[in-house]
Amino acid sequence: MSVFAAARRMGGLFRFRHLSTRLSVLYTALFAVSLIVVALVGQVMILAHARESVRAELTTSGTVYDRIWTLRAKSLANSGDVVARDFGFRTAVASGDRSTIASAVANLRERADVPNAFVVDQAGDVIGDGPADLRGVVAGLPASLSTDRSDAVISTKGGAYRVVASPILAPVQIGSVIFAVPLDAGEMTALEHLSAIPLKATILRRDAQGHWTSGDSRVPPNLTLDAMIAQAGGETSPTTIDLPSGPAFALVKRLAGRNDKPEAVLLLSYPQAEALASYRSLQIGIALAGLLGLILMLIGSGRLASSIARPIAALDAAAKALEEGSRAEVLVEGCDEIGRLAQSFNLMSAGIAEREHHITHLAFHDSLTGLPNRTYFRQQLEADMTRANKMGEKVTVLCLDLDGFKSVNDTLGHPVGDELLRRVGEILSKLAVDGLVSRLGGDEFAVILAGRDDPDRPRVLAQLVLDHLRQPMRVDGHQVATGVSIGIAISPGDGEDPDTLLKNADLALYRAKQDGRGVFRFFEPALDAAARKRRQLELDLREALQTGQFRLNFQPIFDLKSDRISGFEALLRWQHPERGNMPPAEFIPVAEETGMIIAIGEWVMHEACRQAVKWPDHVRVAVNVSPLQFRASGFANVIFQALSRSGLVHSRLEIEITESVFLEGESAVVSLLHQLRAMGVRIALDDFGTGYSSLSYLRSFPFDKIKIDKSFVDRVANDTSSAAIVRAIVDLATALHMETTAEGVEDDDQLARLRGQGCSSIQGYLFSRPIEGDMVAAMIASPMSAAA
Repeated sequence: MSVFAAARRMGGLFRFRHLSTRLSVLYTALFAVSLIVVALVGQVMILAHARESVRAELTTSGTVYDRIWTLRAKSLANSGDVVARDFGFRTAVASGDRSTIASAVANLRERADVPNAFVVDQAGDVIGDGPADLRGVVAGLPASLSTDRSDAVISTKGGAYRVVASPILAPVQIGSVIFAVPLDAGEMTALEHLSAIPLKATILRRDAQGHWTSGDSRVPPNLTLDAMIAQAGGETSPTTIDLPSGPAFALVKRLAGRNDKPEAVLLLSYPQAEALASYRSLQIGIALAGLLGLILMLIGSGRLASSIARPIAALDAAAKALEEGSRAEVLVEGCDEIGRLAQSFNLMSAGIAEREHHITHLAFHDSLTGLPNRTYFRQQLEADMTRANKMGEKVTVLCLDLDGFKSVNDTLGHPVGDELLRRVGEILSKLAVDGLVSRLGGDEFAVILAGRDDPDRPRVLAQLVLDHLRQPMRVDGHQVATGVSIGIAISPGDGEDPDTLLKNADLALYRAKQDGRGVFRFFEPALDAAARKRRQLELDLREALQTGQFRLNFQPIFDLKSDRISGFEALLRWQHPERGNMPPAEFIPVAEETGMIIAIGEWVMHEACRQAVKWPDHVRVAVNVSPLQFRASGFANVIFQALSRSGLVHSRLEIEITESVFLEGESAVVSLLHQLRAMGVRIALDDFGTGYSSLSYLRSFPFDKIKIDKSFVDRVANDTSSAAIVRAIVDLATALHMETTAEGVEDDDQLARLRGQGCSSIQGYLFSRPIEGDMVAAMIASPMSAAA
């Protein structure tokens, strides 16, 4: 691991709250790591130098010991040879004169100055004084020495001995003179005195487990030592071993024993502590120098870190103040990186303050008109109502919605619509200078009137707004007819909290739209009840769709030319579990407003096709389609799936639409009609003649049938104008190769006039009221001519 990696790791382990502390610790740590590396390198070099010095000394001591012993062994061998050549001694050995031999051996021991001297004859008898275990080993020694050796180191229970043998020849060998020098503490001490360093000399022998040991506590069994002695050769290179006294440099000399196998080894050791003692002053000097450098580094890094961290701390404090919303600046000192950073921070702080002001404005104001938005309006309304409740005052909310704004966007484009909204916002701000004008979204505005004692002010302001916005405006070169509907709610009677008050103002606005638009209405409790009733009706509609409460009735369509039933119109019925049969006029508008008419219409389509497939092939089924359902994506797929799943022939399905489906764009509607026609489905235009553009739609798309509205049929028999209109419609349809169906035929006079004018088919109570689906088959089978 590198120094920088170690520093990074240490920085990850410790977290500091202040940069100056972090920098001081970092620099000091880096310096400390560097010192440690230098100290380690120095220690390794000192240890290597000490080992080399000791190695040379150990090697020299071993060599000196070998030379001294060689000389001594030669001296002993010479002394032995002198005795062995003596005629009288050889005669005593040959004749077995033990007393003479013993006397000679004692004399020899004294002259040679050795503790043990023996004569061993050819029979292995040992003559001479000495330990019993030594005598037993000496008895077999001559036979275990090779011809080129006269000495060996042997091991006995009592210790290790170095023995020298001299042969007794007469002229053949008849025995041996043997000297045994114990390798004891005295011998080792003499050897230690030969060295220039205070080394330790120890004889090692094998214990019962085969490990080399001194037999005392100085050198216990050691696997490292065993491995050193096991190396080939008579001498190993110096190495470090662990002794009870501590680590020591050591050299091992293998001493040749009987049969060339070592029975003892010489261990020369030198304690590492003593070897390094001469370097102690150097190590202390390095440590003191490092400590002094560390202190100086700590002081210097602290001062440097403080100079760096002080302006950064000021930046940190300023950033915290900025975070808490305060305007903060720092003093720019110098032109270095920190100075430039401080300057950039000041610019950033100014920019943030400006942006926050802009963001705050955007958060509470409408970007298009600049008026307060719904969030600001809600907060202000809550504040005004809180104050009004304490002061016993009233707060009025006016909700305004532009009439026909969607058509302005669709016909003149969104830029014109946006400009119209801005103009309306300006007008409202001028008229309601004593209130808060807000744009809640889309074309919906609101006004809060608070803290006034004039009870008629809401009515006066509403009328002023109606009068001003009733006048057409010229917007981007276009003359735009405007209008507005207004709902008014007043606290605390109409609501004691902002949400209730705003909701009731919306209900009043909804009533104003229902009453023809371009008017204002005050909130009434009945409006809230109606809203709850409508909400419940919406929930019941969803449940009815999920639980299957809907069913279909069918009203027959009678063909006047063939005098038989040519089809049935599917009519939706709802059997409410609590309120009974619900009139379609009551729930269909709610279904259209909530969008549920799409799912309901899909169910009607599938159910009508499922039942109609059982009817005769000439009988068609007609299904009314809501404009919202018709414009929904995937409507053609709904038709295709209903026909495919039921198996109904495509031409037996007739789709009835009104001209209101063209309001969203004629080209898209015509394209979809052609797509349905390509599938084989018939298309009928319902309620023909009630709109303003029916004739233009006939030009755009060739319908299969035109259904004459009941309003014309009601007076066809007694009103010439209605009769003329019906005749014109029939003639127009005939010229365009279209069928006609008169709706709402209720008496014979109407039937006679319609038959006489050439109407294709009729539908109404005169022929039959809507019937249940299980009655259709019986009606088809009954004779129809009589009924006609």
